[in-house]
Amino acid sequence: MINVILADDHSMIREGLKQLLELDGDIKVIGEAGTGEACLELIEQLHPDVVLLDINMPQMNGLEVLEKLRESGSKQKVLILTIHNEVEYLMRAVDIGVSGYLLKDSESSVLKRAIYDVYNGENFIDATLTPLLKEQRYLKELQREARSKDRLLSTREIEVLCALAEGLYNKEIASKLQISEKTVKNHVSNIFKKIGVADRTQAAVYAIRHKYVDIK
Repeated sequence: MINVILADDHSMIREGLKQLLELDGDIKVIGEAGTGEACLELIEQLHPDVVLLDINMPQMNGLEVLEKLRESGSKQKVLILTIHNEVEYLMRAVDIGVSGYLLKDSESSVLKRAIYDVYNGENFIDATLTPLLKEQRYLKELQREARSKDRLLSTREIEVLCALAEGLYNKEIASKLQISEKTVKNHVSNIFKKIGVADRTQAAVYAIRHKYVDIK
């Protein structure tokens, strides 16, 4: 029996998922949460095998819940079930340490397989997100290239550098990457030090010259 917590701000979705998951008798929904904070409380109280987590929730979104868990050192298995198929969301979830990432329009059989895989310690990414995974591999390659030059840019710093090259302001970058403006400022400062530039224009030139972004 796999014990699962459902976290989604729509009660009808939770009800439907509960009925679907418990149909075969090998998965049991032991708790439901409609907010991020309630989800964290339930995890602490019930210690589920898997948390099925939506991204869009009030008070604290799913990615913030995941981040809180990882910051606390929790190895809790988290499967994100979301409508978001944008690379930014997948990349951030992977960067934080998600166990699985699945779209809400997936077949029920795929959802159950994802839960089984995550429960057994494997990672699961919906096959329809293959193009996003290619983007992830591209960023990893850029990161390796940065390391070879002793720049040591992290994946997140590469994302911020690319956003700088696009001409985005800190507030826009924060919104795009779903992080705080203060965190963006810290990343920008670290990037400047690592690549040896003094301002955003020089950083943009560096990004273009080293093919972090393409000129269209």
